[in-house]
Amino acid sequence: MPPLRPSRDPAVSADHHGVSPPRAPRISDYALLGDCQGAALVSLSGSIDWWCPTRFDAPSVFARLLDPDGGHWSVRPIGEYEVKREYLDDTVVMRTQFSTPTGRLRLTDALALGAGEREHQIGYRSPHAILRFVEVVEGDVDVLMDFAPRPEYGLVTPQLEPTETGVVASGGRDRLVLTSDRPVDIRDGRVTARFSLREHDTVMLTLQHAAGVPEPLPEPLDGRSALTNAIEGWQSWADIHGRYDGPFAEQVMRSALVLQALTYQPTGAVVAAATTSLPEVPGGSANWDYRFAWLRDGSLALKALWVAACPDEAARFFDWIASVAGPTVHGGHVQIMFGVRGEHDLTEHDLPHLAGFGASKPVRIGNDAWSQRQLDVLGEVLEGAWVLRDQLGEIAPSTQAFLASLADRAAASWDQKDAGIWEGREGERHYLTSKLMCWVALDRALKLAPRLGDHARTHAWEQARGAVRAAILRHGWSDSARAYTGAFGSDHLDAGALLMPMMGFLPASDERMLATIDAIESQLSHNGLVQRWTESGEEGAFVICSYWLVSCRALAGQLDRAVELFEAITAHANDVGLLSEEIDIRDGTLLGNFPQGFSHIGLVDAAWAIAQAQANQKTGAEDGQARQQSRVDHRF
Repeated sequence: MPPLRPSRDPAVSADHHGVSPPRAPRISDYALLGDCQGAALVSLSGSIDWWCPTRFDAPSVFARLLDPDGGHWSVRPIGEYEVKREYLDDTVVMRTQFSTPTGRLRLTDALALGAGEREHQIGYRSPHAILRFVEVVEGDVDVLMDFAPRPEYGLVTPQLEPTETGVVASGGRDRLVLTSDRPVDIRDGRVTARFSLREHDTVMLTLQHAAGVPEPLPEPLDGRSALTNAIEGWQSWADIHGRYDGPFAEQVMRSALVLQALTYQPTGAVVAAATTSLPEVPGGSANWDYRFAWLRDGSLALKALWVAACPDEAARFFDWIASVAGPTVHGGHVQIMFGVRGEHDLTEHDLPHLAGFGASKPVRIGNDAWSQRQLDVLGEVLEGAWVLRDQLGEIAPSTQAFLASLADRAAASWDQKDAGIWEGREGERHYLTSKLMCWVALDRALKLAPRLGDHARTHAWEQARGAVRAAILRHGWSDSARAYTGAFGSDHLDAGALLMPMMGFLPASDERMLATIDAIESQLSHNGLVQRWTESGEEGAFVICSYWLVSCRALAGQLDRAVELFEAITAHANDVGLLSEEIDIRDGTLLGNFPQGFSHIGLVDAAWAIAQAQANQKTGAEDGQARQQSRVDHRF
């Protein structure tokens, strides 16, 4: 293996203690492994408790994350140990170091990339394999390996057949080929091994996924070469994506790597998270499958990818959005989310055989929100087109028609009720954020009009844009709440109102807008952690809402408060810099699906807002606020 880059940020390492793998770890105990097609989660104790091999929403082969008997693959010392871990710099390759009374063990984990894949090409030909390199760097260590695959979300106990180099596990639609350069034992539906290792001893373990019979088994991987290739592949991607040099650059790069790891490279779709059914409320039923691509997330991901990386990824994602969303515009509402290959039907169902994370049931796969009407997607897609206007070149007639049809739909339906950006299942309302994003759709379409050819209907769009704006200013404001609220006629606050200055609807320094920002911070936030709405109860604070507050403070020129909030929120990331969807306001526990792309998008955008505010402060330009406020127009 080549020399490995040390982590540049000592804050992403931490010490933890343990004797054996906990049956119900905290969400923060996990680290993401990615190959730009599927995802795995490995715990502090060296147990891979989640892996969907061929694509993010494929059935898992390890699911101890959701049930003690859901399947796992652990490698750890026997007896007591302390743990310290870190990502190898500029990768999603995890290094875990176990310190025991007799020595130190280093475990390096990765998902394999295609041979020779570099820079923008990583993930196109991923072989769907886990690589685990075990080495003793000091003293002697006894190591236990425990391999218990349970395909199809823990439903199947596979047959285990020995081979000259390991084991083949066959069950249902999956076959797994485990290769070890040390002997292993098969017993009671699992594969175990005990390695007594001395200083400088190593063990290479590989696990390759294959389709069920009669498909042939894959050619064996050279695990050491594949691990070197994965490290070099990720670092080559990072090397060409280091364009952001503002504040919090380490956290921005980690977030960019997370977003790339959540990208399904064959299509460019970015999934919301790597997991399903991690609870928003411990022990509750708000457990959803987030392994799909939302158009809403897409608009914000476009900006984050632009800031943290480069336009190539963002442009590919917009191409994917246009291709999958375009067919749904005519004769029906615009679908809000899709499978990674553009699938439309994401019908939800429960997996009653799984106990759920922390006994939070039900465990769900699929997501019925796909059938909801959410008007905000109209603005999100057109916002994405505006962000990428310089990269779109000459817009094809079909794309011109698609974008114009979104604006037409916004003009025709902005005054209708919908389910809102939070995808509530309690019925439709006149949500302020839905009106706001219809205004965004019309505003961006008007700005793009010279490039939309004969499809542009500027007069109708201008009239509708004015009508939407007037309605928001009149009906969105609540005199009793002294703020813009979540829905017309309501006095309940909603953190979605923070999007108003971020989308350029009002300056953050506007008297009413600033009053809204103040109200949200004073009534919805707890030490900088922002819940979504009034009377959120036990629901955690939404990480992206918390970062929206940072962006708004920066836009208002309140730089010190913005930095203070950013640091307070980001301190809740786990020891390797990963964020979930929510944070428990009582004890700071991470809640919800993990790692959450939305949260890392919010981090990137907030860091950028702070960078812009700092630049304005340094120049002392009188028009600094105006330049920040117009970042929607020129930052990209």
